Amino acid sequence: MDESTKKIAVVTGAGSGIGRSVALTLAAAGWAVAVAGRRTEPLEETAAAVGAGADVLCVRADVSDPDDVAGLFESVRTRYGRLDLLFNNAGTFGPGGVALEDLAYEAWRSVVDVNLTGAFLCAQAAFRQMKQQDPQGGRIINNGSISAHVPRPNSIAYTATKHAMTGLTKSLSLDGRPYRIACGQIDIGNAATEMTERMQTGILQANGQLAVEPVMDAADVARTVLHMAELPLEANVQFATVMATSMPYIGRG
Repeated sequence: MDESTKKIAVVTGAGSGIGRSVALTLAAAGWAVAVAGRRTEPLEETAAAVGAGADVLCVRADVSDPDDVAGLFESVRTRYGRLDLLFNNAGTFGPGGVALEDLAYEAWRSVVDVNLTGAFLCAQAAFRQMKQQDPQGGRIINNGSISAHVPRPNSIAYTATKHAMTGLTKSLSLDGRPYRIACGQIDIGNAATEMTERMQTGILQANGQLAVEPVMDAADVARTVLHMAELPLEANVQFATVMATSMPYIGRG
């Protein structure tokens, strides 16, 4: 691919799961990808999985830390000079199975700091870069969740942040309109990752029972992100839901 036409992406939470799968898919499609996460070793494993010949930049960064986020985007600007895509993916579920009344403040704050504040900080940094660069513009894709629509039991911190992600997406879409900055959201249900391993052993349902839930390959999510990413900036997938076909989402409750 001509270096002058190569597209540049930042993927947060790229050391595992959906982030890794998206990074691999973008790289295979010819994108240069900056992979970010809190631990260096998993990022290097992602880069190794991409294989020789791909353009991958590993940047250790905690998205909840403003200085780390600034350093991440400065590294991308120094290496590539521009930014075409942010996949705002880093997230945490928090402590599982904890009743609302027992959820510690520190646990609540940790989920909000990563899922919401981290997403804002990365979006803000990407927005600044996309607004300033020439040619102007770019795309931000936020990783929402099925929980952006309906909660699971005992998931108040995660669910609240994913509902807030929808507001972030809408505001970014509106505020980015004058600068050719498009923003969309992908809401994912039961992709097979480390975060969803409990789906395959039994997870609490709204009726109080435990049930095994179907999962799908994270690569199916990645293909959808690639489609959203490669649209011209004149077109946008505002919201997409990608889920395991038979999971109890439609009719959940």
